[in-house]
Amino acid sequence: MKTASHERTLVLLKPDAVQRGIMGEIITRFERKGLKIVAMKMVWPTQEIAEKHYFWSEEEKIASGNRTINAYQSKGLPTTKTAIEYAEDTQRKLYKLLMSGPVVAIVIEGAHAIEHVRKVVGAGNPLQADVGTIRADYTIDSYIIADEADRAARNLVHASSSISEAEREIQVWFKEDEILNYDLAIEKILYGSDNA
Repeated sequence: MKTASHERTLVLLKPDAVQRGIMGEIITRFERKGLKIVAMKMVWPTQEIAEKHYFWSEEEKIASGNRTINAYQSKGLPTTKTAIEYAEDTQRKLYKLLMSGPVVAIVIEGAHAIEHVRKVVGAGNPLQADVGTIRADYTIDSYIIADEADRAARNLVHASSSISEAEREIQVWFKEDEILNYDLAIEKILYGSDNA
């Protein structure tokens, strides 16, 4: 990361986005925002890639599992597993979805790229995503439907949630020499000083 204006994040167009043929529409959303694509490729993920991508520390597993437990309890549903067991179930579902077909892996760069990308993408549960986001506009799936089918939610896109996560995930999908450094004409407008 050079400066705040060169923050990088990883975006995956998941197999459901590829299969539906809406890759271009999704990519256009990021480009219209003023974000720059600095790497992109299509990959059919293996188990190894899926496990590296969705690697969670024990602390992350506990946090994920506790969110699941809290969601079940708020719906009056019984909980029968530990937080880690729920998290590992979630990981298994995420691996299966990711390996179900080709994905498009993208490195996006720009000012506050992580936050902007996540706003464009919308909430992880499409049912809770704001109108105008990718997940609200292009899918009607939800965690409720996914849980009933014992699968991960088909929410079209993965977007890194933090700088450290982005750095780790980018290394899973790209070698450093696959990430390009170039200027877009719009960068002068977005990042230049008034007297430039």
